[in-house]
Amino acid sequence: QVHLVESGGGLVQAGGSLRLSCAASGSIFSVWSMGWYRQAPGKQRELVAAITSGGSTNYADSVKGRFTISRDNAKNTVYLQMNSLKPEDTAVYFCKIDGSSWGYWGQGTQVTVSS
Repeated sequence: QVHLVESGGGLVQAGGSLRLSCAASGSIFSVWSMGWYRQAPGKQRELVAAITSGGSTNYADSVKGRFTISRDNAKNTVYLQMNSLKPEDTAVYFCKIDGSSWGYWGQGTQVTVSS
């Protein structure tokens, strides 16, 4: 069983910054990637950013140049630095960890950007 603990969400004004963290614990073997997804009210969950164990990254077009994903492999922790936040970034942000044949989701953390 794998447990993910997210932190760092909150309320921020447009143009501000937040840093999300997600720490994974439990029976973790051969992690392939860790990432962040978000889901706004009435919308589907979407990929925000992901990073492989080798450090390759992938970003949604809407956050490129504003968000940065990073990870600490030794701690099985992934971070999402969010700068220049916009009201449309408001959503519940979920952490996800993937192996070759398994995946686990975090419980989500709310990010609200006021205009």
